[in-house]
Amino acid sequence: MKVKSYKAGSVGEVELDVAPFGEKVLYRTLKDAVVMHMANQRQGTASTKGRSEVKGTNKKPYKQKHTGRARAGDVKSPIWRGGGTVFGPKPRDYSYHMPTKARRVALRSAIAGKIADGELVIADLGDWAEPSSRSARKVLGDLDATHRACVVIADRNENLYKSFRNFPRVEVRTAAELCAYDVVNGGTIIAEQGALDHLSARVGKSADASNNGGES
Repeated sequence: MKVKSYKAGSVGEVELDVAPFGEKVLYRTLKDAVVMHMANQRQGTASTKGRSEVKGTNKKPYKQKHTGRARAGDVKSPIWRGGGTVFGPKPRDYSYHMPTKARRVALRSAIAGKIADGELVIADLGDWAEPSSRSARKVLGDLDATHRACVVIADRNENLYKSFRNFPRVEVRTAAELCAYDVVNGGTIIAEQGALDHLSARVGKSADASNNGGES
């Protein structure tokens, strides 16, 4: 299948073997992976005080009967202003994990969806001997990816990362750390050929047969 390519400032097309990523997008599995990622990012630090934690006296504010008012035990009651909160949030851990194979299938589906939508670009990004925001801006401009993009590289490159990090809604990920959320939320996926080869081995259909343990 032909997909968009980028090299030395020129945009073209190149053949890509899409068989490892398949053609079918498993939307339910993909959604589960995205929701899991977002849940794992939650800090879970929201906290409220119950009536036993609110500062105040335990003394009865007025006598029980013959006042014409409703009965009251103390000023920390939830129905009083400044009182405790009923069933309010407490610090908790929202994180959970899907099975390894399900996460692998979700990432494969996300990549297949980007290929089908024409939002995958195979790019030769060069060596990046030093950080250069100007070069990064040119790459994004040539590919019309100035609104949102995810740059996927084969190996960690500090200079390339520093070149793209100042652009809003542009992320840089290595093939080893890429997840389904990065692809779905990434807009245009700008990937090196080496990164795609790594992803093909990591989450391709052949990986399901060879990886029975943890994700590679």
